[in-house]
Amino acid sequence: MKAKILVVDDEPDVEQLIRQKFRRQIREENYQFLFAKNGYEALEQLSQHPDIDFVLSDINMPRMDGLTLLLKLQEINPLLKTVIISAYGDMDNIRVAMNRGAFDFITKPIDFADLELTMDKTYKQVLQIRETLQAVKENNILKMYVDETVLQFMNREEFSSSLMANETIEAAVVFIDICGFTAITEREPADTVVNLLNRYFDVMVKEIIANEGQVDKFMGDAIMAVFRGADHLERAIRACLAVRTSIELLLDQPQEQATFLPKLSIGINSGEMISGNIGSATLRRLDYTVIGDSVNLAQRLQTAARPGQIVINEILFEKIKNNFPCREIGEASFKNRANPIMIYEIL
Repeated sequence: MKAKILVVDDEPDVEQLIRQKFRRQIREENYQFLFAKNGYEALEQLSQHPDIDFVLSDINMPRMDGLTLLLKLQEINPLLKTVIISAYGDMDNIRVAMNRGAFDFITKPIDFADLELTMDKTYKQVLQIRETLQAVKENNILKMYVDETVLQFMNREEFSSSLMANETIEAAVVFIDICGFTAITEREPADTVVNLLNRYFDVMVKEIIANEGQVDKFMGDAIMAVFRGADHLERAIRACLAVRTSIELLLDQPQEQATFLPKLSIGINSGEMISGNIGSATLRRLDYTVIGDSVNLAQRLQTAARPGQIVINEILFEKIKNNFPCREIGEASFKNRANPIMIYEIL
């Protein structure tokens, strides 16, 4: 990553000397230098280049000296790091500079090996500050959506251990797709599409949560939900029936009819699956989800479902037929399966 550095010094040969001593780093695009001859010019450069990473500044300069510049920088951007480079290396100047927010102090004549080490150290500090600010920002966003007791638990050691635990579980998986929704994205404004989709999702999520399910992810205009624990299959089916009924009730609202008539295709499966954090450590993006053949089959069953249908396979039919009315659909062939399987619709 390139460090963008502002050098503030009124000596005419400083710019040439800096470019000569760091020509390799400039050529390799590790450093990018900007120059100013006094504090006023430095402030102008900062207004034009707000992405400057840190400042190297002399003390004794016309119009605005380095110590005054330090005060101005504290007012403009207290997080901006400044390294003072000066021939006036007495303790009084050093203390004044540090008290005004200087990150470090180097005396002239410049030891360029020491300067390079100081620049690298300063840049690392800048990056750490940015990462910290980003983490604070993300944490504040998290607080908007997560209950305080949950946040307190997330800081505990047992949460960190459980977060990384991978296990094999018995659960039910549901895939719910809004049929034909892609078509309205081609004819309606973006705001209409997003607001409508979010409204449908909100209806679905409420029913899933009411039946103790977890929304695993949103996938375009579809939802994947997981039901764990006792009676997971029965709760998954009741959630899907409730979701279908709730969405159909929206048809009674005239504004919905004018825009889109929502119908759902739903696939349900139950069985053994792997639960864990899946993703890329490099991107720092992990998704706590479930994977396995049972999950894949649930998605295949959803693709086989027609608008308004809740589809299961024969194994689940045998488990639930005494509790939920079903109708045989027939045999269906699925990807990566040698033989067709019998599928049923929950009425």
